[in-house]
Amino acid sequence: LLKMALSRGLRCCQRIFSWIPVIIITMVMLWSYYAYVFELCLFTITNGFEKVAYLAVFHVCFVMFVWTYWKSIFTPPSQPSKQFHMSYSDKERYENEERSEVQKQILLDIAKRLPVYTRSASGAVRFCDRCQVIKPDRCHHCSLCEMCVLKMDHHCPWVNNCIGFSNYKFFLLFLTYAIVYCVFVASTVLQYFIKFWAGELPNGHAKFHVLFLLFVALMFFVSLMFLFGYHCWLVAKNRSTLEAFQYPTFHNGPDKNGFNLGFLKNLQQVFGEDRKYWFIPTFTSLGDGHFFPMRFQGESRNPLLANEEQCEDGGSDEENYSKIISLTL
Repeated sequence: LLKMALSRGLRCCQRIFSWIPVIIITMVMLWSYYAYVFELCLFTITNGFEKVAYLAVFHVCFVMFVWTYWKSIFTPPSQPSKQFHMSYSDKERYENEERSEVQKQILLDIAKRLPVYTRSASGAVRFCDRCQVIKPDRCHHCSLCEMCVLKMDHHCPWVNNCIGFSNYKFFLLFLTYAIVYCVFVASTVLQYFIKFWAGELPNGHAKFHVLFLLFVALMFFVSLMFLFGYHCWLVAKNRSTLEAFQYPTFHNGPDKNGFNLGFLKNLQQVFGEDRKYWFIPTFTSLGDGHFFPMRFQGESRNPLLANEEQCEDGGSDEENYSKIISLTL
């Protein structure tokens, strides 16, 4: 009982501390709003037209920035549907069976009825023993969320959420509008930064806020551009962060371009076919997250029928986190 209580306590502390990066970003956002609207526009800028124009554009950028960030944080990751879960009879038969060969056959029989075309790196049936599911293509288990996530990309500490099929578009838009926000703030603050620095404007609270606005905007712009550029490349190739480090494996072996349909179709997989919704944080991604069009559509039948493979241990996805943790941070 003591061990269980300690385990629950540690999990509770972990969940609390996981919100620290989100709180930091939120505090920076709120401070930047105060510094720009009040200290710069209301207290420093004297030209009425310039003041109104800056405030109008700023609020549009700020609202889109906050909206996409909110959607990235609070959109729950999509999980495999019930058809990928073991039935009670299959689970009982699998757990009571001691012969590994029979266990393999049970998993193969289940997988044959599902639209599963990828395997593990060893050519095994992708099975998660924690969630008791046959993993759909591009699905991985997240140890932080403690669930299997459809088209998992990575677990992002800055949104305290797993980025996957349900919110990948929102995450990309968040990066986009964050960069737009930083560029607008930096470009409009620059002239007043120079005036304060040259002593053309009187010293006061506004000077401190304006100076730091420029530094913070440029710092976030540089860091976000690297992450944004990387994810633009992933979208263009129709890969996830996990797939960039470990290529998806089909019945013919690993294929880094297995889901690459061409640039435009790759964009449509994430943003949808109607372009007027591309830059609005509403869900428009194609499909249901369980099946994805492949480069070679001749692969019409389930490759798991070709031969019998071994089942995969559910903890294999953990190895990928150590490779991408520096990127996501």
